[in-house]
Amino acid sequence: MTTQERLARRHLDARPLWETLHAWLCLERSRVPDCSSTAKALNYSLNAWTALTQNLLDGNVNVDNNHCENQIRPWALGRKAWLFAGSELAGQRAAVVMSLVQSAKLHGHDPWACLKDVLTRLPTHLNSRIDELLPHIWQSAG
Repeated sequence: MTTQERLARRHLDARPLWETLHAWLCLERSRVPDCSSTAKALNYSLNAWTALTQNLLDGNVNVDNNHCENQIRPWALGRKAWLFAGSELAGQRAAVVMSLVQSAKLHGHDPWACLKDVLTRLPTHLNSRIDELLPHIWQSAG
């Protein structure tokens, strides 16, 4: 579907369901004590309502975040294996490298080529132009 077709379909099918859910959340919130766990859960949804319903305003916004969840799955699965990275600083450094690798992949680059080029250029690259080495802007030097 085109963006406009998707948006029209969401208005037709999904908007009434979202409106019913919102009314139910408001009603249930009025029925529970303020300090309860249920109240906290209901408040969380109601406070995030604009973000939750963004897909009703823009046909390009996905209804779910499955794509993002699938992108981070390898890191979530490896979390226990990386508990013993050596130190907190080593873990932070590993996280930075993993972020760069995934960002390179996301922007269609070969992560090895991108990191090799960036690390080769980094010592002589001007600090004022460091943004040029970020994966979403990066262009191979050679």
